[in-house]
Amino acid sequence: MPTGNTAFDVGTGTGLLAAILSRRGMHHVVATDNNPRAIACARENLQRLKVNATIVETDLFPPGRADLIVCNPPWIPAAPATLLDQAVYDEDGRMLRAFLGTVRDHLEPGGEVWLILSDLAERLGLREDGELLGMFRSGGLQVAGRADAVPRHRRARDGETTSLWRLRFVSTIGG
Repeated sequence: MPTGNTAFDVGTGTGLLAAILSRRGMHHVVATDNNPRAIACARENLQRLKVNATIVETDLFPPGRADLIVCNPPWIPAAPATLLDQAVYDEDGRMLRAFLGTVRDHLEPGGEVWLILSDLAERLGLREDGELLGMFRSGGLQVAGRADAVPRHRRARDGETTSLWRLRFVSTIGG
C-alpha cells in the first residue's frame, strides 16, 4: 500500500475494492460511481461489512486528491446493451481514456494509481497491443509495477490475464 491515508475507488460498483482499501489501512476511502444502482449496492455492502467509506455519485472523481486511486473499469470497449452490461462494456473505451487522461489532477504527489484490467479486449481484437501503454504515456503515467493473475472462473477465456497495473506520474518514478 502506498504511504498516506486517502484512497479513491473510482467506479466502485459493488464497493468491494473500497471495503478492501479500508480494511487494509486506508483511513479515508471515497467510493464513486455514476450509476445510482451501483451507489445503492455499494452503500448496502459497505454498511453490511461495517466499513466506513464515503460514497459519492459522480462521473469519475470526487473533489480533492488521494494518495491512492484505484479503478477497475469496464473491460470491453464496446457499447453496452443493458444496464448490467455497463459493468463490462465501455463504449470506445471512453471511461478508461477519461480516467487515465485526468487522474493526474486527483493524485497527491508521490501517490499511485492502481488499474485492474483484463487483457480480454486485446484478445478479442477490440484494443490493439500497446494501445493501453500508449494511454498510460498520454496521461503522463509510467508503470511502476504489474501483477498478473489468470482467472479460473467458469466464464474465463483461455489465456485471459487480469493485471493490477501500478502507475505513477513519470516525474515521481524513483522518488
